[in-house]
Amino acid sequence: MEWIDRFNEAINYIEENLTDKIDYEVLGKIACCSSYHFQRMFTYMAGITLSEYIRRRKMSLAAVDLQGGDAKIIDVAVKYGYNSPTAFNRAFRTVHGIAPSAVKSEGVSVKSFPPVTFKITVKGAEEMNYRIETKEAFRIVGVSAPLQEEIENNFMVVPQMWQNAAADGTIEKLAGMMDTPPMGLLGVSVCNNEEQWKYFIAVSTSKEGENFEEYIVPSATWAVFPGKGTNQSVQELEQRIIMEWLPTSGYEYANAPDIEVYINPDPQNAEYEVWIPVTKKQE
Repeated sequence: MEWIDRFNEAINYIEENLTDKIDYEVLGKIACCSSYHFQRMFTYMAGITLSEYIRRRKMSLAAVDLQGGDAKIIDVAVKYGYNSPTAFNRAFRTVHGIAPSAVKSEGVSVKSFPPVTFKITVKGAEEMNYRIETKEAFRIVGVSAPLQEEIENNFMVVPQMWQNAAADGTIEKLAGMMDTPPMGLLGVSVCNNEEQWKYFIAVSTSKEGENFEEYIVPSATWAVFPGKGTNQSVQELEQRIIMEWLPTSGYEYANAPDIEVYINPDPQNAEYEVWIPVTKKQE
């Protein structure tokens, strides 16, 4: 089954479980990747985070349940997983712009968000340079912060980490320690289903670092994409990898960390590589 078909199977799972708990790990298994990679790919392809998509779908159905009927708001809230009326009211207002109680009146306008369907669109736009590199396990040292299961909750964590690391001298100390490939400051997202999700700012090194945390990046095959530009261009490159390269590459995500290698970490004129862990698709 092609990965695009697996993603549509994952959407079917969401639709079948909108009144139950939607397990992100199950979504990852359906799509044959980690829940982290599923969320990243979903966000890039759908233009909306997974949790926001699920919220919109639930609130679309909740509005239908409430329109012109005798359904109690508290019952509808519980049906869609909101044990707190306040939380349900807040989610409903965010999506529809009105309170749930207002929907009971005829002529009130609400929003409808239908299920998404994924399909491949071929773009013959811009070439992408990359190399495939198989690498044995290597040791990194640095600082880390825990990441939450819903990846949008981490959008402020990582930039703040880099700001703090630059301000308190951590980046300077780490830069003096790097002595093994990949050479550069590393942003490492450890987000598999076997251990606590973490983000590292680190370097690959054989040296001991006082007060730094150690992590062994497992052996893996990587698709490595070089890039230049601002920090925003890193996100744009990652989006192109997922939307343009991955669907027709013959590869799929492997269970290993994502790595950003900052060869020149200047935020306005960065030189970097994006390392995506991959495995050959099974025929």
